[in-house]
Amino acid sequence: ALAEETRCDFPILGVTIGNNNNKTLIYFDNAATSHKPLKVTDALTSYYNTANSNVHRGAHSLSQQATKLYEEARDTVAKFVNAYSRNEVVFTSGATEALNLVAYSWGRANLKEGDEVIITAMEHHSNIVPWQIVAQETGAVLKILSVNDDGIDIEEYASLLSSKTKLVSVAHVSNVLGCVNPVADIVRMAKDESIGAKVLLDACQSTPHMKVDVQELGADWIAASGHKMCGPTGIGFLWGKLDVLREMQPFMGGGEMIQDVYLTHSTYADVPARFEAGTPQIAQAIGMGAALEYLMDIGMERISAYEHELAEYLHRRMSEVEGVRIFGPAPEKRGALVSFVTDGVHPSDLSTFLDMEGVAVRAGHHCCQPLHRELGVSHSARASLYFYNTKEEVDVFIEKLEETLAFFRNLESGGGFDADGSIDADGDVDGFEGFF
Repeated sequence: ALAEETRCDFPILGVTIGNNNNKTLIYFDNAATSHKPLKVTDALTSYYNTANSNVHRGAHSLSQQATKLYEEARDTVAKFVNAYSRNEVVFTSGATEALNLVAYSWGRANLKEGDEVIITAMEHHSNIVPWQIVAQETGAVLKILSVNDDGIDIEEYASLLSSKTKLVSVAHVSNVLGCVNPVADIVRMAKDESIGAKVLLDACQSTPHMKVDVQELGADWIAASGHKMCGPTGIGFLWGKLDVLREMQPFMGGGEMIQDVYLTHSTYADVPARFEAGTPQIAQAIGMGAALEYLMDIGMERISAYEHELAEYLHRRMSEVEGVRIFGPAPEKRGALVSFVTDGVHPSDLSTFLDMEGVAVRAGHHCCQPLHRELGVSHSARASLYFYNTKEEVDVFIEKLEETLAFFRNLESGGGFDADGSIDADGDVDGFEGFF
C-alpha cells in the first residue's frame, strides 16, 4: 500500500504523544497542514548549508546557486500544475497572500459600483474577507451562493450569473464539507460570452490530493499553499494566465519588482517579478519545489486513488458510530476529510480527549464561520487524511472516538471511576482518569 511505502519518509509519524507520552501519533489533521518528508527537510538543510545567499542580486557563486535553486522551484510548480509558462507562477507567502493579491491588484483596478462578485458560503475566510474589503471600497456587490449537503446547486449558480458578474471566486474542494466543486461547469458558465467573468480557484485542498491541470480547468487564477502538500510553511503560489497577470498592477512596492526607479515615478518589472517585492522566501520555495517533486515521483493519480479508498473507509466507519453527524456529500463525491459533530460533546473536548489517546484531529470553525452558521453549529471536529495514513489508523481513531463518547455519556448518567481507573457502569473506558 502507498502508506507503507512512504511512512518511512516522515520521521514525525513515529513520535509518541498522549496522556503519558506513550501513544504513537495518529495524525488526522492534514487539511490544516501536512507533514514533511525527508526530501524536503534535506533540501532546506542543504540550501542553508551550501547555497545560502540572496537571489537575483549577486554575481558571486553562492548567489548564482541560490538563484538557480529558487528558479528551478518555479519550474517545478509550473510542471506540477501544467502551466503554459513558468512566468505564470508567482511565489507568495501562502494561499492567503495569493488570494489577497488578486483582490487588491485586480479587484481594486477592475471592479466598480454595481459590479458583482460571486463567492460561496463554504469559502475559507481568506476568500471572503478580501472581497468584502474590496467591495466596500469599490461599491461592488458580493453575491453568495448557498450550499447543501453535496456542495453547491449549479442551477442556483446559474441564476446568480449575469452581465454584472465580473468574478467568480470559489474553493475547488471545501475544507469542511470535503465536496469537490464542479469546476468545469463553474468555469464554462462564467466564461459564457454573455457573462465573460474571471474565475479564481482556492486550490488549497485540491492540489495536495489530486491532479490539478490549469490548462484543463480553464480558470484565470489558482491559489495554493505549500505547507498543505508536504512543503514548508510560509510559502505558496498564485498561478495566473500570463495576459491576465500582465494587466495587473503591483501588489507591493520595493526591491525586485521594479524596472527603474526615479524620484518622481517608477516603472515595473514583468511578471512574475512584479509581484515578488523584497527578498523572497528562498528556502521555503526550494522546499516546496522538493515537496512537489516528491509528490510527482509518487504520482498524483496514485495518491488520489489511494486517498479515495481511504476516505470511503473513514466515512463508512464514522457512519457506524452512534451519535455522530457527518457534514458533506456521500463518500464517492468527496475528498479525504470528514467534518462532524457528536451528541453531547463539544468538538474541543472531543479533540482534547482524542489527543490524550494519540489521535490528532482539528476542532473549531476551520476559518469557515459562515458555513458553520449555515450548518446550524458553531464548531465541528475534522478528521483529514493524507496518503501516509492507513485503514489501521482509522480503526484506532474509531475505537478511541467511541470510547470518548461512551465516557461522556457515562458522566452524564452520573457514572464515576472504578478503583482500577476505568469508567464504571456502562462506560467501561480506560485512560481518561489523568485528565481530572
